[in-house]
Amino acid sequence: MKVLVAVKRVVDFNVKVRVKSDGSGVELANVKMSINPFDEIAVEEAVRLKEKGVVSEVIAVSCGIGACQETLRTAMAIGADRGILVETDADLQPLAVAKLLKALVDKEQPQLIILGKQAIDNDCNQTGQMLAALAGRPQATFASKIELADGHATITREIDGGLETLRLALPAVVTTDLRLNEPRYASLPNIMKAKKKPLETLTPEQLGVDVAPRLTTLGTEEPPKRSGGTRVPDVAALVAKLKNEAKVI
Repeated sequence: MKVLVAVKRVVDFNVKVRVKSDGSGVELANVKMSINPFDEIAVEEAVRLKEKGVVSEVIAVSCGIGACQETLRTAMAIGADRGILVETDADLQPLAVAKLLKALVDKEQPQLIILGKQAIDNDCNQTGQMLAALAGRPQATFASKIELADGHATITREIDGGLETLRLALPAVVTTDLRLNEPRYASLPNIMKAKKKPLETLTPEQLGVDVAPRLTTLGTEEPPKRSGGTRVPDVAALVAKLKNEAKVI
C-alpha cells in the first residue's frame, strides 16, 4: 500500500509573527521556517503505519518555492521514503494546492492520502476536503486514530459530543488532528540518510494545473492589543460598564 502525505513550509510555531509595514502580508524575510505541525503528525502516522507492515511506501509532497525542499528533507528524516516538490513562486491557495495534489494522486495512485487538518499560517482547513471532492474519494477529517485492514480505513475523530468512528473504503483522504500522535525527533543519522533519498521536482505546468489565485488579500492587520482587566465591586457596576463602556448590552 502506498501513502501520500502533503507537507507545507510555514513560519515556525515558536516565532512571533509580524505584519509588514505596508500591510501587504506577514514578514517572512529572515524568519525561521519549519514543517507545519499538523503535517508533521501526518508524516509520523504514515511512518508508523509502514512500521506496522500495512504500508509499503510513504511519499512526502510539498508545493511552493525551492526552499520547500528543506521541508521535504525533514519529512524524509522522520521516515518518508521519497519526496516530490511541485515548485512554483505563485501564491498558492487551498484550491490550487488541492488541484496539484489531485494531479499527483492520479500520477502515483496512492491508496491513502494523509494531510494535516490545517496549516498554522492561514488556518484555512480546506485543502483535504477539496482534494477529496476533486478526486472523488471518501474523506475523514480531524482523525485522532487510524487503523487499516481489509481494504478499509477505520477512523476515530473527536466531535463535540465525544468520539465518532468512520469506516472508509480505500482509497481515501484523511486529515489529522493534534491527538493522533506525537511526532518523533529526527535524529542526526536519519537527517543524513534523508539527504540521499530521491526528491523529484515538478512544475504546475508539467502537471497541467492552473494555480492562478482566485482570491485577493486586501490587507493584513495585527489584532488590537488587549487592555488590562478591572475589578468591579458588584453586579450593578458590571452591568453599567458593559452598557456604557463596552456597549455590548
